[in-house]
Amino acid sequence: MNTTDLELFVRTADIGNITAAAVQLDISPAAASAALKRLEKQLGTELFIRSTRQLRITAEGERFLLHCRQALSSLDDAKASITEMKGEIAGEVRLSVSSDLGRNLILPWLDEVMDNNPKLSFQLSIGDSLADFYMDKVDVALRYGQPEDSTMIAFKLATVDRVICASPAYIATYGSPQKPEDLLHHNCLLYQLGNKTYNQWDLFSKNSDDTISNTDDSIKSKYKIKVSSNRMCNDGDIVRRWAVAGKGIALKSRLDLSHDLNAGRVVELMPDYYVKPTSLWLICPSRKQVTPAILLLRDLLRKKCQALLASKK
Repeated sequence: MNTTDLELFVRTADIGNITAAAVQLDISPAAASAALKRLEKQLGTELFIRSTRQLRITAEGERFLLHCRQALSSLDDAKASITEMKGEIAGEVRLSVSSDLGRNLILPWLDEVMDNNPKLSFQLSIGDSLADFYMDKVDVALRYGQPEDSTMIAFKLATVDRVICASPAYIATYGSPQKPEDLLHHNCLLYQLGNKTYNQWDLFSKNSDDTISNTDDSIKSKYKIKVSSNRMCNDGDIVRRWAVAGKGIALKSRLDLSHDLNAGRVVELMPDYYVKPTSLWLICPSRKQVTPAILLLRDLLRKKCQALLASKK
């Protein structure tokens, strides 16, 4: 009973398709089918019920699946331990990243990590939807906002300002809003996630005359502005591109806009007001996912993000 057969069994159970599992493991469907039959013969029981239309795991297969996952996980832990003793960082990291960060910042940073650690590999998933660590087979996710699930292991990387901005071309054509109410007369580029459209922008006054000296934002001068737009998207990077192209005003993380701000492709608006900052987190589903590779990634991302935020003009 070899580990390749066990991994094939686990992947087939997860996907529900032998051919798809074989493709993931880079073996032929015929070899995969033969391996599963070999495993069933060794165990003396059927692991799957096969038909022309579907593949369904048996009760015995479900029980064996639990032990297989534990065995493969223990083997991965043992390999990581040996690698750590040798002072090497190795293995595969399945990383989920939001669209802006993934496309515009993370890619060259991952190249740097891999150049310095040739035995380390990454499987990158880019998208703004929250990762399902189990269904999506993700080891670690990079996301804005503190995770609500307290069972997750979360490392804070940076506190990040959010910026109201537009391109010089947009400002030249439509003018620059000076106070929150002015936003009602502008095209404000909108972001969607799931069924929610983020069309309410909450602003706070920076003026000392308007602000009570208290850390509770609820008693400061707060403005809730319901903005409108002719453009909205569920991909944050598209919203950024629209802003750069002069299509409207955007509310974005300073990290997402860092290169555009420094290059002058967009400029900050409404200097007398601010939006509450957000935070960037590296999130693992459990302590066992916190490998030396994840800690290396955490340290590099923290260093890169903080240096980029400190470089603002």
